[in-house]
Amino acid sequence: MREEAKRKYTTVSIPITLYNRIKKLIENTGFTSVSSYVTYVLREVVSSHEEEAYGEVFSEEDKKKIIEKLKKLGYI
Repeated sequence: MREEAKRKYTTVSIPITLYNRIKKLIENTGFTSVSSYVTYVLREVVSSHEEEAYGEVFSEEDKKKIIEKLKKLGYI
Protein backbone atom coordinates (compact mmCIF):
# COMPACT_ATOMS: atom_id res chain seq x y z
CA MET A 1 0.00 0.00 0.00
CA ARG A 2 1.32 3.46 -0.88
CA GLU A 3 2.35 5.77 1.98
CA GLU A 4 -0.26 8.34 0.92
CA ALA A 5 -3.01 5.77 1.04
CA LYS A 6 -2.20 5.00 4.68
CA ARG A 7 -2.72 8.61 5.80
CA LYS A 8 -6.07 9.88 6.96
CA TYR A 9 -7.58 12.98 5.41
CA THR A 10 -10.41 15.38 5.97
CA THR A 11 -12.19 17.74 3.64
CA VAL A 12 -11.76 21.51 3.74
CA SER A 13 -14.03 23.66 1.61
CA ILE A 14 -12.72 26.57 -0.41
CA PRO A 15 -14.55 28.77 -2.89
CA ILE A 16 -14.64 27.41 -6.45
CA THR A 17 -13.08 30.64 -7.74
CA LEU A 18 -10.07 30.15 -5.46
CA TYR A 19 -9.84 26.49 -6.46
CA ASN A 20 -9.76 27.48 -10.13
CA ARG A 21 -7.10 30.15 -9.51
CA ILE A 22 -4.91 27.61 -7.70
CA LYS A 23 -5.47 25.02 -10.43
CA LYS A 24 -4.25 27.49 -13.04
CA LEU A 25 -1.35 28.60 -10.81
CA ILE A 26 0.05 25.08 -10.41
CA GLU A 27 -0.04 24.18 -14.11
CA ASN A 28 3.40 22.99 -15.25
CA THR A 29 4.73 22.79 -11.70
CA GLY A 30 5.62 19.79 -9.56
CA PHE A 31 2.25 19.90 -7.84
CA THR A 32 -0.05 17.15 -9.03
CA SER A 33 -3.26 18.52 -7.54
CA VAL A 34 -4.82 21.52 -5.88
CA SER A 35 -4.96 19.49 -2.67
CA SER A 36 -1.20 18.85 -2.69
CA TYR A 37 -0.50 22.55 -3.24
CA VAL A 38 -2.91 23.67 -0.52
CA THR A 39 -1.40 21.13 1.88
CA TYR A 40 2.09 22.47 1.11
CA VAL A 41 1.02 26.09 1.65
CA LEU A 42 -0.80 25.30 4.89
CA ARG A 43 2.20 23.39 6.26
CA GLU A 44 4.42 26.39 5.54
CA VAL A 45 2.01 28.83 7.18
CA VAL A 46 1.42 26.66 10.24
CA SER A 47 5.15 26.07 10.64
CA SER A 48 5.80 29.80 10.48
CA HIS A 49 3.16 30.48 13.12
CA GLU A 50 4.56 27.74 15.35
CA GLU A 51 8.03 29.27 15.14
CA GLU A 52 6.61 32.65 16.13
CA ALA A 53 4.61 31.14 18.98
CA TYR A 54 7.25 28.82 20.39
CA GLY A 55 10.49 30.37 19.20
CA GLU A 56 13.49 28.37 18.10
CA VAL A 57 14.05 25.16 20.01
CA PHE A 58 17.84 25.62 20.02
CA SER A 59 19.78 28.86 20.14
CA GLU A 60 22.77 29.34 17.83
CA GLU A 61 25.05 28.68 20.82
CA ASP A 62 23.19 25.42 21.55
CA LYS A 63 23.58 24.37 17.91
CA LYS A 64 27.33 25.04 18.03
CA LYS A 65 27.71 22.98 21.22
CA ILE A 66 25.76 20.08 19.72
CA ILE A 67 27.83 20.13 16.53
CA GLU A 68 31.05 20.20 18.57
CA LYS A 69 29.90 17.22 20.66
CA LEU A 70 28.97 15.28 17.52
CA LYS A 71 32.41 16.02 16.05
CA LYS A 72 34.13 14.78 19.23
CA LEU A 73 32.05 11.61 19.09
CA GLY A 74 33.04 11.08 15.45
CA TYR A 75 29.62 11.54 13.92
CA ILE A 76 30.66 14.59 11.93
